[in-house]
Amino acid sequence: MNCLNKRIILSVSCSFFLLLIACNNTSSAKKKLSPLPIAAKGDTTAKANQSKPEPPKLLSLDTVLYKKATMRLVHDSASAKWPVKDHFPLAGALLPFNRIVAYYGNFYSTHMGVLGEYPPDIMLKKLMDEVKKWQKADSLTPVIPAIHYIAVTAQGQPGKGGKYILRMPFKEIDKAIELAKKVNGVVFLDVQVGWSTVHAEIPLLEQYLKMPNVHLAIDPEFSMKTQRKPGTIIGTFDAADINYVSEYLAKLVKENNLPPKVLVVHRFTMDMVTNYKQIALRPEVQMVMDMDGWGFPAKKISSYKLAEVNQPVQFTGFKLFYKNDIITPPWKKMMTPEEVLKLYPRPIYIQYQ
Repeated sequence: MNCLNKRIILSVSCSFFLLLIACNNTSSAKKKLSPLPIAAKGDTTAKANQSKPEPPKLLSLDTVLYKKATMRLVHDSASAKWPVKDHFPLAGALLPFNRIVAYYGNFYSTHMGVLGEYPPDIMLKKLMDEVKKWQKADSLTPVIPAIHYIAVTAQGQPGKGGKYILRMPFKEIDKAIELAKKVNGVVFLDVQVGWSTVHAEIPLLEQYLKMPNVHLAIDPEFSMKTQRKPGTIIGTFDAADINYVSEYLAKLVKENNLPPKVLVVHRFTMDMVTNYKQIALRPEVQMVMDMDGWGFPAKKISSYKLAEVNQPVQFTGFKLFYKNDIITPPWKKMMTPEEVLKLYPRPIYIQYQ
């Protein structure tokens, strides 16, 4: 199987730094760890901002427009597998009416993605520059910017709870939400469970997930069901894990009169998600299987076909790396929006790291 690799950069840490595993992958060698400052001592078990936004007034879904938009994702040429048929969302759904273009990372690390690599104003400008490129490449699909923030990070050490994770303080999640507001964007909270579980971690973010502009992502790579140290092997989620999360989100949507949530599941190998046919689709949750491996274009496309296209769930995503996608000679290029849009089906969620 031709899977993509991700690497993690080793930085020197002092006594005030914690080792954090960045969301970069490898299928053949042990991963190195990336440090975060001990300032990340806050815990999402802390109390969140109690202000509750006004729930939006939802209109009815235009099913004709929905079908037309899904057909555009398959270049107006349906196949036996695509598009996934007859799973209409509730009114107010973002997909497939819009494309989401997200910047990924953690504010404490310069090695996990662009969120922590640049000052906020510069980062937001770069994000909006990418949004403009995607809007130009596909003028028929509005582009929504997103801040994709890793709220629970896998760790190289067991830590206080012995779960090999570090929960970010709520003030950092608040920062992600405020940054998204500046560009009229949405927020994704990314969870790497380590030795913990989605059942234990997702409810800790509930007060944020009740907000209409906050969505969720889960990363099987760092789900260590065999209790190996994160980064030594690639982890996995089963359909049962994903179904728990989508059911949890669906309950929040119904109880709080919210528009549908988007749930991103990262995947760059087949084994990262098991029993995909048992993944339940719900009108309250829009599922995106995101190909998040790095490499030269042919490798990325191969993994996309293998892990996303051949095992359809609902929508697809595609990740682009400013650094790791261009390190392999002689290609040394990152795919352009125009090139990504040639894929079948077209990814509706785009992430930059």
